[in-house]
Amino acid sequence: MRFLFLLTFFFISNLSAQVFSQDSLVNKRMKTVVYTETATAAVTLVGLNKLWYSDYPKSKFHFINDNKAWLQMDKIGHFTSAYYIGSLGSAAMEWTGTSKKNQLLYGATTGLAFMTVVEVFDGYSSEWGASMGDVLANTTGTALYIGQDLLWHEQRIMPKYSFHTTSYAPQRPNVLGTNFIEQSLKDYNGQTYWLSFNIASFLPKSKIPKWFNLAIGYGAEGMLTAYEDSLSDTRYRQYYLSFDVDLRKIKTNSRLLKTAFKLLNIVKIPAPTVQLDANGHLKFHAIYF
Repeated sequence: MRFLFLLTFFFISNLSAQVFSQDSLVNKRMKTVVYTETATAAVTLVGLNKLWYSDYPKSKFHFINDNKAWLQMDKIGHFTSAYYIGSLGSAAMEWTGTSKKNQLLYGATTGLAFMTVVEVFDGYSSEWGASMGDVLANTTGTALYIGQDLLWHEQRIMPKYSFHTTSYAPQRPNVLGTNFIEQSLKDYNGQTYWLSFNIASFLPKSKIPKWFNLAIGYGAEGMLTAYEDSLSDTRYRQYYLSFDVDLRKIKTNSRLLKTAFKLLNIVKIPAPTVQLDANGHLKFHAIYF
C-alpha cells in the first residue's frame, strides 16, 4: 500500500514540477489544483482499498487475462471512469488559465494515470491481477476525450452510467455488494453503460434542441460470478436505445447550477427505452434507469 501512495505522489509531484517550471503557470490556482488532486487521489485510494481490497490477501505483482469476465462490463466501467476523471482534470486545468495543450497533456490524462494506479492495486491482490484489457480500456476512455477535443473542440459523444438494484446481489453479497453503494460498484447486473450523442452538435442547422441526446446502451444480466459456471448459466447481453439530456447545454446564469449540471452529466437521465437482449427478446420500458 505504501508503494501505491508513493507512486501516486510521484506522479502528481512530477506533473507539478513540469507545470510550475513554466513562469506563466506559477500561480495560486495551479497550486490549488495540484494539491487538491493529490489529496483527492489519496482519499479515494484509501476508500477504494477499504471497500474493494481489504477482505483479500496481498500477493506478488502479477498479470491475468480477464477479458472474458463479466461479459466485459468491467472493461466498459474502466473506459467510462478514465474518460470522466480526465474530463474533470482537463476542466481543472482550464480553470487555472493554462494553455489548451497543457489542459489535454496534464489534465485529460489524469484519468489514465489514476486508473493505472488502481491497476497496480489489482496486480498486488491475490483475488485479481493487473489486466492489459483494463489498461486498453483506460487508454481508450482517455483517447475518446482527447480525440473529440482535438477533432471538434467539444465533447459530442459522452459515456454515461445508470444503475438499478437487482435480485442477484442478495444471492452473492460478498461478490456483488451488501448495500446500495457497494452494489453500484460491484453488481454488473444492474449497471448500464451508455454512449450519449448530442444530435444538435452533429446537425447544427437543425431545430433540434441543443440539450437533446440519443443514447445507445449496453448491459448484461444473469451473472453471479465473473465467468459462466454452474452458479450462473443464464447470463446474457442487453442493448438499449433511449433518449437523454446533455445537462451542459441547459442555459443558466447560475454558476452553482452549471457546476452541478457538469457533475451530474455522467448519469443517464431516466427515459423511455427500447431493450434488445442477446436472445432476441425485445422489450419497451416506459422509464428505464
